[in-house]
Amino acid sequence: MDGKKKIEIEAEVFQKLVKHFRKRTDVQNIDLMNTADFCRNCLSKWYMASAKKKGIKLNYEEAKEIIYGMSYDKWKKKYQKSLPNK
Repeated sequence: MDGKKKIEIEAEVFQKLVKHFRKRTDVQNIDLMNTADFCRNCLSKWYMASAKKKGIKLNYEEAKEIIYGMSYDKWKKKYQKSLPNK
């Protein structure tokens, strides 16, 4: 497989992952962190870091909006569940 095709496949897989996370709003970031050791915020940070490497200015809030499909504040209000008191 050539490099261009590999990148195209990786891009498609990434897009499917983001779409899946947007659809599965019932899965909380804390659950992802506990089971997979990464979450939507991690993806946002990785996205921002990759943009920076390419000379593209993208702040953390903008990166989160790309991953969440809406502002992070809006997503939290709409989908984030309260943690149980310990």
